[in-house]
Amino acid sequence: MKLMLLEDDVRLSGLLQRGLRGDGHAVDPAATIEDARWLAAEGAYDVLVLDVMLPDGDGFSLCAELRAAGNWTPVLMLTARDAVEDRVRGLDVGADDYLVKPFAFVELLARLRALARRGPSERPTVLAIGALTLDPAARRVTVGGAEVPLSSRQFALLEFLMRHPDEVVSRTTILERVWDWAYEGTSNIVDVYVRALRVRLQPHPDVPRLETVRGAGYVLRSPPAAPSDRAAGMAGGNAPPGTRGASARRSGRAVR
Repeated sequence: MKLMLLEDDVRLSGLLQRGLRGDGHAVDPAATIEDARWLAAEGAYDVLVLDVMLPDGDGFSLCAELRAAGNWTPVLMLTARDAVEDRVRGLDVGADDYLVKPFAFVELLARLRALARRGPSERPTVLAIGALTLDPAARRVTVGGAEVPLSSRQFALLEFLMRHPDEVVSRTTILERVWDWAYEGTSNIVDVYVRALRVRLQPHPDVPRLETVRGAGYVLRSPPAAPSDRAAGMAGGNAPPGTRGASARRSGRAVR
């Protein structure tokens, strides 16, 4: 997922960035309210992680400002202030969750996954399209029940595409959502990772097709209806001419 991390403690910010990127996430760091405000206005994020005490303000005020501007990206507040009134204030200004320092990194990851599932409608904990499944918590991808090994970046790219099935996404959008501001290369890197995913997913017929849309980007196409569904449609009167009688004879039923 794509995250913005507002944390002015250099050491903690560095540790969190390394851990989150190692888990396959793209992270844009900010050390001041002004930097975070600019990032939130310019980028699209799955979750905003906001520290409370900053040199030029506090995360509560920034969260309230974002909500007033119509930005409803899920917000996780990080703070050493564990008083009930502080937690209540954070939630009342529009934050979605609150994590008190010190915290276990695995808990942070779990809370981020929970927040990323929120949106216009609840998202499933395990993504599935045809024979392809992706479990963000277990960091596991399977095709037809067989596990498919992926690198952290391949996993992040596939997760993004599976959250936007049958939707054409440009290389620029993919770079913005799967990579972070620190990436200084070209969009060709997207092509490299797309080719790698195709190789991984190719062996099974009932998986979404990762197609190139010339001049536009890529789309993860849902697989066609299963044979049983097509057969049901033919039984309902949609079979090609000349085939209904043969099918019925094979099944031992008379054609009426």
